[in-house]
Amino acid sequence: MTAETSQTLDRGLRVLKLLADTDHGLTVTELSLKLGVNRTVVYRLLATLEQHALIRRDLGGRARVGLGVLRLGRQVHPLVREAAMPALRSLAEDIGATAHLTLVDGADALAVAVVEPTWTDYHVAYRAGFRHPLDRGAAGKAILAARQHPMTDPGYTLTHGELEAGACGAAAPLLGVTGVEGSVGVVMLSDVVPERVGARVVEAAREVADALR
Repeated sequence: MTAETSQTLDRGLRVLKLLADTDHGLTVTELSLKLGVNRTVVYRLLATLEQHALIRRDLGGRARVGLGVLRLGRQVHPLVREAAMPALRSLAEDIGATAHLTLVDGADALAVAVVEPTWTDYHVAYRAGFRHPLDRGAAGKAILAARQHPMTDPGYTLTHGELEAGACGAAAPLLGVTGVEGSVGVVMLSDVVPERVGARVVEAAREVADALR
């Protein structure tokens, strides 16, 4: 801690991080031990966080992350979208295909940013807000590949006709971005994805990840 920081705020944020890392919640005693402070301090922290719906306590007294965190999380999408746009524009113009940033939303893949190329005669219409199961389409499958191989770079994923007949996709996961699970990809009307597209999508995913760190 430095003179410019708040010890109370720091402890409150640490409480939220500890609760976010557990599925079964934590008791006041457990939080007290993990934070290295007495139970009275923890009670005050929890009461304040509960007033803002950032935590909740079950009948057994265990504290868990509250729904207020979800409301804050919804504001992340515009920030992520803004950071990703330069790389998406470059990808769309370079490949001549619709580029997109997709994030995990529950069990779905949700397109939060889409850029269409300006110079092509036709391209796939793909809109921000479009969602589909994670196990269908290149965007979702790229995310699942990163989950299955968390210690390695899974590269890119190719699919054909899984979301729209005659359309194929390529996507690469965002890697090394704490708190953000997603992918960057392109969708095009083609029988096959040109060879250079895969590497270009991986490059764009890295650019977006760098912008978010």
